[in-house]
Amino acid sequence: MKMGESRMSPRAKHVEPVMRALARAIDGLELPAVEKISESRKEDPFHVLIATLLSARTQDATTLAASTRLFEVAQSPRTMAKLTVKRIERLIYPVSFYRHKARHVKATCRLLIERFGGRVPETMGELLTLPGVGRKTANLVLILAFKSERNICVDTHVHRISNRLGWVRTRTPDETERALYGATAARWWPSINLYLVTWGQNVCRPVYPRCGECVLTAWCPRVGVARTARTTAAAPGEKVAV
Repeated sequence: MKMGESRMSPRAKHVEPVMRALARAIDGLELPAVEKISESRKEDPFHVLIATLLSARTQDATTLAASTRLFEVAQSPRTMAKLTVKRIERLIYPVSFYRHKARHVKATCRLLIERFGGRVPETMGELLTLPGVGRKTANLVLILAFKSERNICVDTHVHRISNRLGWVRTRTPDETERALYGATAARWWPSINLYLVTWGQNVCRPVYPRCGECVLTAWCPRVGVARTARTTAAAPGEKVAV
């Protein structure tokens, strides 16, 4: 079978117990930044979209702070489009690639006004026409803001952990997304990102995962894991950028 194909692996039968275990294990852990923003902003599609744009390759605390500063100044596409790129840069700094993201934010706001009447579109195809929006961003907006049950959002955490668990054998997040539709039951699709990102930020780290304190040991073959963390002490509030 070629890499990225969606044929269900033998490990995919463990998806249900893994997801149920994670549902219990993440209770009480800090939510990813975009999930927090979605909850605090009453799942407003525009706020979810902008926060997700800012979150790429950025620490959660930085994303949350930058989004909060930006939304305090501008709440809608129309008010945000009036800001200069330099002002947006100052508000969102130090998110990664803040200059590029500032241009994307302003251009996205203009397109939302000119093409979509100031509203965030509700389809994958339309979302992908917005500057800086890829499948990860579009899927998360559809899941969080529009309650889609037909999308899977795959970031670096989901890509890494689904491969470690043996659910898929893929090289890229896009391949992982395609493969997961065949490897997992649809009932879990909206929750995969929340569960695996939260676990990836706290326990299943990219380097030295905390396998000794992981609730998934009964189902995880640790694919690709060479070394694990020696300590069980978690650094308070420390999270990994996605």
